[in-house]
Amino acid sequence: VQLVESGGGLVQAGGSLRLSCAASGTTFSINTMGWYRQAPGKQRELVATISSSGGSTIDAESVKGRFTISRDNAKNTMALQMNSLNPEDTAVYYCYSRSPFGVVYWGQGTQVTVSS
Repeated sequence: VQLVESGGGLVQAGGSLRLSCAASGTTFSINTMGWYRQAPGKQRELVATISSSGGSTIDAESVKGRFTISRDNAKNTMALQMNSLNPEDTAVYYCYSRSPFGVVYWGQGTQVTVSS
């Protein structure tokens, strides 16, 4: 099982980024997927979740209205569209995949840095 994130980088406040997570070697279409983030000196925070059928939840109050999560089961990919970024969004973003049996897989993380 492998999850590979991409799309992170440096962006100015107010800008946008689109993170992608590509999955291989797993039953992607039946797994719940999502994104966590971890800022320096802070605990890992659940950002958004999307079910196998595409039902999505934005879990972090601070990103509601700005972030959107989506998935493409045919391509085994998941995305996090991040708009109106601010410096508080600076973190390492991790995608995860949870099987119906509760097994959780993690990506290696991608750095997002928002400059003021």
